[in-house]
Amino acid sequence: MRHKVADVGGPVHYVDFGGAGPAMLMVHGLGGNALNWMAVGPELAKRFHAMAIDLAGFGQTPLYRRSAAVGANADLVHAFIDKVIGEPVVLMGNSMGGHIAILVAADHPDSVAECILVDPAVPIPFAHVRTPSPAMLGVAAALSIPGLAEVFFDRRLRRLGPERIVEQSLALVSADPSRVDPQVVEAHVQLTRERSSLGPQNSRAFLQASRSIALRMADPRFWNRVKRVKAPTLVIHGSRDEVIPVAAARELVRRRPDWTLRILEGVGHVPMMETPKEFLSVVNAWLADRIALEPAAVS
Repeated sequence: MRHKVADVGGPVHYVDFGGAGPAMLMVHGLGGNALNWMAVGPELAKRFHAMAIDLAGFGQTPLYRRSAAVGANADLVHAFIDKVIGEPVVLMGNSMGGHIAILVAADHPDSVAECILVDPAVPIPFAHVRTPSPAMLGVAAALSIPGLAEVFFDRRLRRLGPERIVEQSLALVSADPSRVDPQVVEAHVQLTRERSSLGPQNSRAFLQASRSIALRMADPRFWNRVKRVKAPTLVIHGSRDEVIPVAAARELVRRRPDWTLRILEGVGHVPMMETPKEFLSVVNAWLADRIALEPAAVS
Protein backbone atom coordinates (compact mmCIF):
# COMPACT_ATOMS: atom_id res chain seq x y z
CA MET A 1 0.00 0.00 0.00
CA ARG A 2 1.69 3.18 -1.22
CA HIS A 3 0.56 6.76 -0.71
CA LYS A 4 0.87 8.87 -3.86
CA VAL A 5 -0.02 12.38 -5.01
CA ALA A 6 -1.05 13.35 -8.54
CA ASP A 7 -1.60 16.81 -10.02
CA VAL A 8 -5.22 16.94 -11.21
CA GLY A 9 -6.09 20.63 -11.12
CA GLY A 10 -4.24 20.64 -7.81
CA PRO A 11 -2.78 17.91 -5.60
CA VAL A 12 -4.83 14.71 -5.28
CA HIS A 13 -3.80 12.05 -2.79
CA TYR A 14 -4.53 8.41 -3.50
CA VAL A 15 -3.58 5.01 -2.16
CA ASP A 16 -2.05 2.57 -4.63
CA PHE A 17 -2.58 -1.01 -3.47
CA GLY A 18 -0.54 -2.36 -6.38
CA GLY A 19 -1.45 -5.10 -8.80
CA ALA A 20 -0.83 -5.60 -12.48
CA GLY A 21 -4.36 -6.26 -13.77
CA PRO A 22 -7.02 -3.93 -15.18
CA ALA A 23 -7.47 -0.67 -13.30
CA MET A 24 -9.90 -0.42 -10.39
CA LEU A 25 -10.63 2.92 -8.72
CA MET A 26 -12.39 3.08 -5.35
CA VAL A 27 -14.25 6.21 -4.22
CA HIS A 28 -15.17 6.87 -0.59
CA GLY A 29 -18.35 8.40 0.82
CA LEU A 30 -19.23 11.57 2.73
CA GLY A 31 -16.77 12.10 5.56
CA GLY A 32 -14.70 9.14 4.36
CA ASN A 33 -11.29 8.78 2.76
CA ALA A 34 -9.14 6.36 0.80
CA LEU A 35 -8.35 4.37 3.96
CA ASN A 36 -11.97 3.16 3.98
CA TRP A 37 -10.79 0.56 1.43
CA MET A 38 -7.64 -0.66 3.19
CA ALA A 39 -9.26 -3.90 4.44
CA VAL A 40 -10.10 -5.00 0.88
CA GLY A 41 -7.57 -3.17 -1.30
CA PRO A 42 -4.69 -5.67 -0.97
CA GLU A 43 -6.95 -8.59 -1.91
CA LEU A 44 -8.42 -6.71 -4.89
CA ALA A 45 -4.86 -5.94 -6.02
CA LYS A 46 -4.39 -9.67 -6.73
CA ARG A 47 -6.79 -9.21 -9.64
CA PHE A 48 -6.59 -5.50 -10.46
CA HIS A 49 -4.33 -2.52 -10.29
CA ALA A 50 -6.31 -1.27 -7.29
CA MET A 51 -6.35 2.39 -6.26
CA ALA A 52 -8.42 4.48 -3.84
CA ILE A 53 -8.75 8.25 -4.21
CA ASP A 54 -9.20 10.98 -1.62
CA LEU A 55 -11.81 13.38 -3.00
CA ALA A 56 -11.16 17.13 -2.84
CA GLY A 57 -11.21 18.27 0.79
CA PHE A 58 -11.18 14.75 2.23
CA GLY A 59 -8.41 12.55 3.56
CA GLN A 60 -5.10 13.99 2.42
CA THR A 61 -6.41 15.84 -0.65
CA PRO A 62 -6.72 19.59 0.05
CA LEU A 63 -9.53 21.68 -1.37
CA TYR A 64 -6.92 23.84 -3.13
CA ARG A 65 -9.41 26.42 -4.39
CA ARG A 66 -11.67 23.60 -5.59
CA SER A 67 -15.21 22.70 -4.62
CA ALA A 68 -16.14 19.60 -2.62
CA ALA A 69 -19.65 19.52 -4.09
CA VAL A 70 -20.70 16.21 -5.61
CA GLY A 71 -20.61 17.42 -9.21
CA ALA A 72 -17.14 18.91 -8.79
CA ASN A 73 -15.79 15.73 -7.25
CA ALA A 74 -17.39 13.66 -10.02
CA ASP A 75 -15.43 15.82 -12.47
CA LEU A 76 -12.31 15.23 -10.38
CA VAL A 77 -12.79 11.45 -10.48
CA HIS A 78 -13.18 11.51 -14.26
CA ALA A 79 -10.11 13.72 -14.65
CA PHE A 80 -8.14 11.33 -12.43
CA ILE A 81 -9.19 8.37 -14.59
CA ASP A 82 -8.28 10.27 -17.76
CA LYS A 83 -4.99 11.85 -16.69
CA VAL A 84 -3.56 9.46 -14.09
CA ILE A 85 -4.92 6.02 -14.98
CA GLY A 86 -5.37 6.44 -18.71
CA GLU A 87 -7.69 3.49 -19.32
CA PRO A 88 -11.28 2.48 -18.52
CA VAL A 89 -11.68 1.40 -14.90
CA VAL A 90 -13.80 -0.77 -12.70
CA LEU A 91 -15.31 2.09 -10.70
CA MET A 92 -16.32 1.21 -7.15
CA GLY A 93 -18.02 3.78 -4.92
CA ASN A 94 -19.45 3.71 -1.41
CA SER A 95 -22.33 5.98 -0.31
CA MET A 96 -21.68 9.42 -1.85
CA GLY A 97 -18.91 7.71 -3.81
CA GLY A 98 -21.55 5.41 -5.29
CA HIS A 99 -23.58 8.44 -6.36
CA ILE A 100 -20.45 9.89 -7.94
CA ALA A 101 -19.75 6.58 -9.71
CA ILE A 102 -23.20 6.74 -11.32
CA LEU A 103 -22.58 10.31 -12.50
CA VAL A 104 -19.20 9.42 -14.00
CA ALA A 105 -20.48 6.23 -15.65
CA ALA A 106 -23.45 8.11 -17.13
CA ASP A 107 -21.52 11.12 -18.42
CA HIS A 108 -18.30 9.34 -19.46
CA PRO A 109 -19.23 5.79 -20.51
CA ASP A 110 -15.87 5.22 -22.22
CA SER A 111 -14.11 5.70 -18.87
CA VAL A 112 -16.00 3.03 -16.92
CA ALA A 113 -15.80 -0.65 -17.87
CA GLU A 114 -17.79 -1.93 -14.90
CA CYS A 115 -19.42 -0.30 -11.90
CA ILE A 116 -19.75 -1.53 -8.30
CA LEU A 117 -22.02 0.52 -6.03
CA VAL A 118 -21.64 -0.09 -2.30
CA ASP A 119 -24.60 1.19 -0.25
CA PRO A 120 -24.90 4.06 -2.76
CA ALA A 121 -26.43 7.38 -1.75
CA VAL A 122 -29.49 7.35 -3.98
CA PRO A 123 -33.01 8.71 -3.43
CA ILE A 124 -34.88 6.94 -0.62
CA PRO A 125 -38.45 5.84 -1.33
CA PHE A 126 -40.83 8.12 0.57
CA ALA A 127 -42.36 5.28 2.60
CA HIS A 128 -38.93 4.49 4.03
CA VAL A 129 -37.88 8.03 4.98
CA ARG A 130 -37.39 8.15 8.75
CA THR A 131 -38.23 11.11 10.97
CA PRO A 132 -34.95 12.48 12.39
CA SER A 133 -34.46 12.50 16.14
CA PRO A 134 -34.59 15.89 17.96
CA ALA A 135 -30.80 15.74 18.34
CA MET A 136 -30.31 15.19 14.61
CA LEU A 137 -32.73 18.01 13.83
CA GLY A 138 -30.63 20.30 16.00
CA VAL A 139 -27.47 19.28 14.14
CA ALA A 140 -29.19 19.81 10.79
CA ALA A 141 -30.28 23.28 11.87
CA ALA A 142 -26.73 24.14 12.87
CA LEU A 143 -25.37 22.92 9.55
CA SER A 144 -27.81 25.09 7.63
CA ILE A 145 -26.45 28.35 9.08
CA PRO A 146 -23.30 29.66 7.34
CA GLY A 147 -20.45 30.11 9.78
CA LEU A 148 -22.17 28.32 12.66
CA ALA A 149 -21.60 24.95 11.01
CA GLU A 150 -17.81 25.40 10.88
CA VAL A 151 -17.76 26.37 14.56
CA PHE A 152 -19.98 23.41 15.44
CA PHE A 153 -17.62 20.90 13.79
CA ASP A 154 -14.47 22.50 15.15
CA ARG A 155 -15.78 22.48 18.73
CA ARG A 156 -17.07 18.91 18.39
CA LEU A 157 -13.65 17.66 17.29
CA ARG A 158 -11.86 19.49 20.11
CA ARG A 159 -14.40 18.26 22.68
CA LEU A 160 -14.43 14.59 21.66
CA GLY A 161 -10.94 14.05 20.28
CA PRO A 162 -9.95 11.82 17.32
CA GLU A 163 -10.61 8.49 19.05
CA ARG A 164 -14.19 9.35 20.03
CA ILE A 165 -14.91 10.93 16.64
CA VAL A 166 -13.89 7.72 14.86
CA GLU A 167 -15.76 5.60 17.42
CA GLN A 168 -18.97 7.56 16.93
CA SER A 169 -18.59 7.53 13.16
CA LEU A 170 -18.17 3.76 13.07
CA ALA A 171 -21.18 3.34 15.35
CA LEU A 172 -23.25 5.28 12.81
CA VAL A 173 -22.13 3.35 9.72
CA SER A 174 -21.63 -0.16 11.12
CA ALA A 175 -24.16 -2.66 12.42
CA ASP A 176 -21.40 -4.05 14.66
CA PRO A 177 -18.40 -1.69 14.93
CA SER A 178 -16.38 -4.34 16.81
CA ARG A 179 -15.99 -6.20 13.51
CA VAL A 180 -13.87 -3.42 12.00
CA ASP A 181 -10.18 -4.38 12.03
CA PRO A 182 -8.31 -2.49 14.82
CA GLN A 183 -5.60 -1.53 12.33
CA VAL A 184 -8.23 0.11 10.14
CA VAL A 185 -9.63 1.94 13.17
CA GLU A 186 -6.18 3.17 14.23
CA ALA A 187 -5.38 4.40 10.71
CA HIS A 188 -8.56 6.48 10.75
CA VAL A 189 -7.79 7.86 14.22
CA GLN A 190 -4.33 8.93 13.06
CA LEU A 191 -5.76 10.63 9.96
CA THR A 192 -8.42 12.39 12.06
CA ARG A 193 -5.68 13.59 14.41
CA GLU A 194 -3.69 14.99 11.48
CA ARG A 195 -6.74 16.75 10.02
CA SER A 196 -7.62 18.34 13.35
CA SER A 197 -4.88 20.92 12.77
CA LEU A 198 -6.72 22.27 9.71
CA GLY A 199 -9.22 24.24 11.82
CA PRO A 200 -12.34 25.44 9.91
CA GLN A 201 -10.93 23.96 6.68
CA ASN A 202 -11.43 20.55 8.26
CA SER A 203 -15.21 20.94 8.07
CA ARG A 204 -15.61 23.04 4.93
CA ALA A 205 -15.45 20.15 2.47
CA PHE A 206 -17.82 18.03 4.55
CA LEU A 207 -20.37 20.83 4.68
CA GLN A 208 -20.15 21.56 0.96
CA ALA A 209 -20.49 17.88 0.10
CA SER A 210 -23.30 17.15 2.57
CA ARG A 211 -25.42 20.03 1.32
CA SER A 212 -24.71 19.03 -2.26
CA ILE A 213 -25.59 15.34 -1.88
CA ALA A 214 -28.80 16.25 -0.03
CA LEU A 215 -29.93 18.42 -2.94
CA ARG A 216 -28.96 15.83 -5.53
CA MET A 217 -30.80 13.00 -3.77
CA ALA A 218 -33.95 15.13 -3.84
CA ASP A 219 -33.61 15.90 -7.55
CA PRO A 220 -35.68 13.56 -9.77
CA ARG A 221 -33.30 14.24 -12.67
CA PHE A 222 -30.90 11.81 -11.00
CA TRP A 223 -32.90 8.93 -12.46
CA ASN A 224 -32.07 10.15 -15.97
CA ARG A 225 -28.38 9.65 -15.10
CA VAL A 226 -29.16 6.12 -13.89
CA LYS A 227 -30.82 5.32 -17.23
CA ARG A 228 -27.73 6.46 -19.14
CA VAL A 229 -25.26 4.15 -17.39
CA LYS A 230 -23.99 1.57 -19.89
CA ALA A 231 -21.48 -0.27 -17.71
CA PRO A 232 -22.50 -3.61 -16.17
CA THR A 233 -23.27 -2.78 -12.55
CA LEU A 234 -23.29 -4.58 -9.22
CA VAL A 235 -25.09 -3.07 -6.21
CA ILE A 236 -24.03 -4.29 -2.75
CA HIS A 237 -26.05 -3.15 0.26
CA GLY A 238 -26.05 -3.95 3.97
CA SER A 239 -29.44 -5.04 5.30
CA ARG A 240 -28.89 -3.01 8.49
CA ASP A 241 -27.73 0.20 6.83
CA GLU A 242 -29.11 3.05 8.97
CA VAL A 243 -27.81 5.77 6.63
CA ILE A 244 -29.26 4.63 3.29
CA PRO A 245 -31.94 1.97 3.85
CA VAL A 246 -31.85 -1.15 1.71
CA ALA A 247 -35.18 -0.05 0.18
CA ALA A 248 -33.22 2.58 -1.77
CA ALA A 249 -31.05 -0.11 -3.36
CA ARG A 250 -34.12 -2.16 -4.22
CA GLU A 251 -35.69 0.87 -5.91
CA LEU A 252 -32.46 1.50 -7.82
CA VAL A 253 -32.40 -2.04 -9.19
CA ARG A 254 -36.15 -1.97 -9.87
CA ARG A 255 -35.43 0.89 -12.24
CA ARG A 256 -32.41 -0.95 -13.67
CA PRO A 257 -33.38 -4.65 -13.64
CA ASP A 258 -30.26 -5.46 -15.67
CA TRP A 259 -28.16 -4.54 -12.63
CA THR A 260 -27.34 -7.11 -9.96
CA LEU A 261 -28.28 -6.56 -6.30
CA ARG A 262 -26.59 -8.46 -3.48
CA ILE A 263 -27.72 -7.81 0.09
CA LEU A 264 -25.36 -8.57 2.98
CA GLU A 265 -27.46 -9.63 5.94
CA GLY A 266 -26.73 -8.03 9.31
CA VAL A 267 -24.27 -5.52 7.82
CA GLY A 268 -24.31 -1.72 7.91
CA HIS A 269 -23.33 1.12 5.56
CA VAL A 270 -19.65 0.24 5.00
CA PRO A 271 -19.45 -3.53 4.35
CA MET A 272 -15.92 -3.26 2.93
CA MET A 273 -14.83 -2.15 6.42
CA GLU A 274 -17.21 -4.15 8.60
CA THR A 275 -17.25 -7.54 6.83
CA PRO A 276 -14.44 -7.44 4.23
CA LYS A 277 -14.37 -11.21 3.60
CA GLU A 278 -18.09 -11.36 2.83
CA PHE A 279 -17.79 -8.22 0.73
CA LEU A 280 -14.92 -9.63 -1.33
CA SER A 281 -16.76 -12.90 -1.79
CA VAL A 282 -19.71 -11.07 -3.40
CA VAL A 283 -17.46 -8.91 -5.59
CA ASN A 284 -15.35 -11.84 -6.77
CA ALA A 285 -18.40 -14.01 -7.51
CA TRP A 286 -19.97 -11.26 -9.62
CA LEU A 287 -16.72 -10.65 -11.49
CA ALA A 288 -16.38 -14.38 -12.14
CA ASP A 289 -19.90 -14.43 -13.57
CA ARG A 290 -19.02 -11.43 -15.74
CA ILE A 291 -15.99 -13.25 -17.18
CA ALA A 292 -18.11 -16.36 -17.80
CA LEU A 293 -20.63 -14.27 -19.75
CA GLU A 294 -18.01 -12.68 -22.00
CA PRO A 295 -17.75 -14.25 -25.46
CA ALA A 296 -14.67 -16.33 -26.11
CA ALA A 297 -11.96 -14.59 -28.10
CA VAL A 298 -11.76 -15.59 -31.75
CA SER A 299 -8.38 -17.04 -32.58
